[in-house]
Amino acid sequence: MSDPLSEVIALLRPRSVLSKRISGAGRWGVRYSAYGDPSFCTVLEGSCRLAVDGHPPITLGAGDFVLLPATPGFTLSGFEQVTPVQIDPTATLASPDEVRHGTPDGDPDMRLLGGYFAFDSPDATLLGTLLPAVVHVRGAERLATLVRLVGEESSAQRAGRDLVLPRLVEVLLVEALRSTPSEDAHPGLLRGLADARLAPAIRELHADVARSWTVTELAQAAALSRSAFFERFSRTVGLPPMEYLLTWRIALAKDLLRRRELVLAEIAERVGYGSASAFSTAFTRYVGQPPSAYARG
Repeated sequence: MSDPLSEVIALLRPRSVLSKRISGAGRWGVRYSAYGDPSFCTVLEGSCRLAVDGHPPITLGAGDFVLLPATPGFTLSGFEQVTPVQIDPTATLASPDEVRHGTPDGDPDMRLLGGYFAFDSPDATLLGTLLPAVVHVRGAERLATLVRLVGEESSAQRAGRDLVLPRLVEVLLVEALRSTPSEDAHPGLLRGLADARLAPAIRELHADVARSWTVTELAQAAALSRSAFFERFSRTVGLPPMEYLLTWRIALAKDLLRRRELVLAEIAERVGYGSASAFSTAFTRYVGQPPSAYARG
C-alpha cells in the first residue's frame, strides 16, 4: 500500500538541519520575518508564547514541538507585553553561541532548540502546499529524543555523518507529522490521511498517479457519493481532488526533470499525460515556465 506522507518526505530529500539554542528571561519578544522553507522548534525547558502570522497565538511548554512547513512570519515572546525586536533568522543561526533574549544574566524562563531544514530538492515549498501551516505536538518524548540526536549529529564531525544525518532528519519529519492529533490538523494531506474515508482514496491515487482518475472513481474508493466525496476532500485536504492530483503530478515531474534520466515523453507518461505536448502545456500553466526551461534551471 502506498504511503503518501513518506513519499512527500522522500521527494524533498532532507539533507540536514541548522539549529540553535535560544533562551529568554524577563520581558522579551522577537519577531522573525517570513523564511519560506520548513523550520522547527522544540521547547527544552520553561514556556513561551508563539504567534504565527494568520493563526491564533499558542503557549508552548517543555516537550512541545512545532513544525512550520513554509515558515511565515512569527513572533516568539514571554508573557509580558513588549515590542518585539526584529530578528534575521539566517544571521542568528550563523552564531555558534546560545542566543539570549531579555534579561542577559541568571537562569532563563525558557530555553528551546530552533532551526531550519535543508533539502537537496529545491522544491521545499511542496511541504507547505500539502501539509498544515502549523504542526504543534505536545509532550512527544520520541520527538524530543530525535531532535536531540539530530542536534548532536549536526554539530559533530563523526564518521558516517553524511549518511546518518539525512535519515535522522527524515525520521524526525515523519514522526512530527504523524504525531499531530488529527482533530488539531489544519486542512492538508495530514488531515486527509487521518480521515478513514478519504485515506484509501488518497493512497490509491498515490499508488497509481499516472491513471486517468475521475472524481467518481476516487469517490468509490472512499465509499462516498461523488458530491459528498468532492466536498469532504476539498474541505479536509484544502484542495479539490483533481487539483490535488495535479499538484502531486507536477511535484513528481519536477523531480524527474531535475534528475535528467528520462526524455520528456517518458516523464509525461510517468505522471499521467498522453503526450509530451499535453504534459508541457499543463506544466507550463502550473509552474510558469516550460519543462525544458525548468530542467535547464
